[in-house]
Amino acid sequence: MKNQSFNSILQDISTHLSQTKNSVQEGLQWICDTLKISFSAYQWVGFYFAEPSSQTLHLKAYAGAPTDHTTIPFGKGICGQVALSNVPFLVPDVTLQDNYIACSVDVRSEIVVPLFLNGKNIGQIDIDSHYSDPFSNEDTEFLEAICKLIADTYGNTLLEI
Repeated sequence: MKNQSFNSILQDISTHLSQTKNSVQEGLQWICDTLKISFSAYQWVGFYFAEPSSQTLHLKAYAGAPTDHTTIPFGKGICGQVALSNVPFLVPDVTLQDNYIACSVDVRSEIVVPLFLNGKNIGQIDIDSHYSDPFSNEDTEFLEAICKLIADTYGNTLLEI
């Protein structure tokens, strides 16, 4: 059942991005809002983008509770680890992670998927859940498809946000 929802939401995102003239920022915000509303386990959804010269990630759009973690050093926390590893990181229980940055005491699990442009990791989508172990490989594949759609839609303008 979840896969059918993923396909429907992916189609909605594709249609929205292709039929609107939103800025990159507006498009990313729309995706964050859509994902948070559409999936009960997605309590916080955000996009971080890399600043290679300072080796930091910067929050550009999010839906959910405000966070103090608007800048994250490469290597720090789940997001920072993905900035270095270039591979998705699914964490069923954040309390078992030594290198975890707590954005909220309510977060129990997290999934982070890199966003590639021309083969280079330029950012990532980060999703926090208040539930333990709600994410699966289907979530990873779904989020990878969203990141690919974003890269294909916005191309090099992603580097300007």
